[in-house]
Amino acid sequence: MALENVIGIDHAVIAVTELDEAAETWKRLGFTLSPRGTHSAKMGTGNYTIMLDPDYIELLGVISETDQNAPTRNFLARRGDGIERIAFTAVDSAEGAKEIRSRGFEPIGPTDFERPVAMPDGSISPAKFRVFHWPIAEAPGGLRIFACEHKTRETVWIPELMTHANAAKCLKQVLIVTPEPTKDAAHLSRLIDREVHVEADGAVTIASGDTRAAFVFVTRDQLASRYPGVPLIGLPDRGGAGLVIVSDDLAATETALGANGVRSGTSLCVPPAAASGTLVAFVAG
Repeated sequence: MALENVIGIDHAVIAVTELDEAAETWKRLGFTLSPRGTHSAKMGTGNYTIMLDPDYIELLGVISETDQNAPTRNFLARRGDGIERIAFTAVDSAEGAKEIRSRGFEPIGPTDFERPVAMPDGSISPAKFRVFHWPIAEAPGGLRIFACEHKTRETVWIPELMTHANAAKCLKQVLIVTPEPTKDAAHLSRLIDREVHVEADGAVTIASGDTRAAFVFVTRDQLASRYPGVPLIGLPDRGGAGLVIVSDDLAATETALGANGVRSGTSLCVPPAAASGTLVAFVAG
C-alpha cells in the first residue's frame, strides 16, 4: 500500500559548488530563478529555486560548514555538481515519518525550518517547511530521498517565478544511472511502497504519485541509447543523472537554449556539462 502522507515528487535538489555561478548557468538556459535564499545558520546552506507546476528544481549550495550539511559537502567532494537528492511532497511530515517508521525505516526528523523570501511587492515573507529524511544509508541508486511539507505554499509557488522563456512546465522523469537498475529500483520501491515497471529497453520505472514525475533507473548504455548524440560527460557511474521536463512549446525551448541545446530524437537536451552535472531533456507536453 502506497504511503498516505507522501504523494509524489515535490522537487529535485541539485547540489552545486558555486551557487551564484550555477544560477547564472540555469538562467542562460531560459529558466526564471527566484532571488537567492538563505537557510538557517544551523543548516548553513543557500538556494535558488526554479518553480514549475506542481514541482520545482532547487539549486543548493553550502555557505558555511555545519553538521547538518555534511552529507551535501561529502556529495560535492565525491562527485561535484549534480542531483543530490529528491524531495517528495508530504501532506503531514509527522504522520509521514510515522508511516516509514512502521515499515522499518527510522526517519531523520521531522525538522522545521524557514527562509525569508523577497516577494514581488517588495515585502519579505517567510517560507516555512517541515521535512523528514529516510535514513542516509537508504539511498537507492545513490540518490537520497526526503519529504517536504510546505506550510506556506504562497511564498514558494509565486506566479511571477513560474513562467520560463524555455517554456518549462513540470518535471516528467528523474533519471538515475546505475549498473543495476532492477536492484536499485526495487530498493526505492521498498522505501515508498510503489510498484516497479520494466521498460522495453530494460530500464525500470517507478511512479512517484498519480500526477507527479516518475523515477527511471537506467544503465549508462541505456541512457546513451535514449539520448543519442548528447555528450554524457560529467555524469556519475551511479546516482542522479537527469531531469526530463515537459515543455509547453518546444520551438520556444529551442530558441531559449540556443547553442546549449542538442536535438535528440523527439527531445531537446542540455548536456550535463552545461547544466550543473545534470542531463536536462525537454519533451513536448
